[in-house]
Amino acid sequence: MTNNPPAGILNINKPAGLTSHDVVQRVRRILGMKKVGHTGTLDPLATGVLPVAVGQATRLIEYLTPGEKVYRATFVLGAETDTFDREGKIIATADPSAITRATLQQTISQFIGDIQQVPPVFSALKKDGVPLYRLARQGKAVTAPPRTVHISAIDLLVFEPPQAVISVTCGAGTYIRSLVHDIGQSLGVGAHLTELERVANGQWRIETAITLDELADAVAAGRLADVLQPLAAAVSHLPAIRLSPAQKRAVTTGRRIAAPTPSPAPVIAALDEHGKLVAILVPADENQLKPRKVFQT
Repeated sequence: MTNNPPAGILNINKPAGLTSHDVVQRVRRILGMKKVGHTGTLDPLATGVLPVAVGQATRLIEYLTPGEKVYRATFVLGAETDTFDREGKIIATADPSAITRATLQQTISQFIGDIQQVPPVFSALKKDGVPLYRLARQGKAVTAPPRTVHISAIDLLVFEPPQAVISVTCGAGTYIRSLVHDIGQSLGVGAHLTELERVANGQWRIETAITLDELADAVAAGRLADVLQPLAAAVSHLPAIRLSPAQKRAVTTGRRIAAPTPSPAPVIAALDEHGKLVAILVPADENQLKPRKVFQT
């Protein structure tokens, strides 16, 4: 493994109770290598899709999950917590018995589209280089500025008062805890998140995600290749070109190649004759492409 370290993407089904960093540490131990990273952080309470980059794939993290995310969120009406989820302290209560399914449906529909959202103070967002959750735990008054996030769809799956389950399709940067909190505020009774599962993160789906135990079993059986997605899978959403042998030699030595017509996209995946990722290319002067990142094949 030292001479030919693995490289690719693991679609991990994160268990509850672990941070995303904890998952990376587990993967490092299982694989016996340090070059591992994640994208699309999940709170410890949350479960579900967490793409983990291994080896050379860590250089592709910026391209890894550009698409929408889909969450299944369970929440309880009638109680608000300081963390916006079940792990926090209850700071307000109200009687939610008057809330009907129709009322809840009409309320959540108001959060579809571009909305202003205030991230929870118990989050990893930083102020002056310090995570907000650390400041909040020190008893300091902290606030996070509102920001625009996009929510494509919210579907009410279950309503068994005071509990509800929704499916949320949204863009990057959306806090489902904040969404649930804001729904509770709009209803006038408060609400907090009790369970959260990410069922999709861009192209990565829960149906093909593996547990950490399944990863360990695959490694022990010499079947890592069965669960490790190739580098090309990380950039399958990018425009791609196939390199000739001469172009591959040029790119892998840092030289430019002629750009195809019509005009190339801002970022292009360059593949060899076997479909393996050779490089990430960007436009250069005089109708040429230059390598931004080159990978061993």
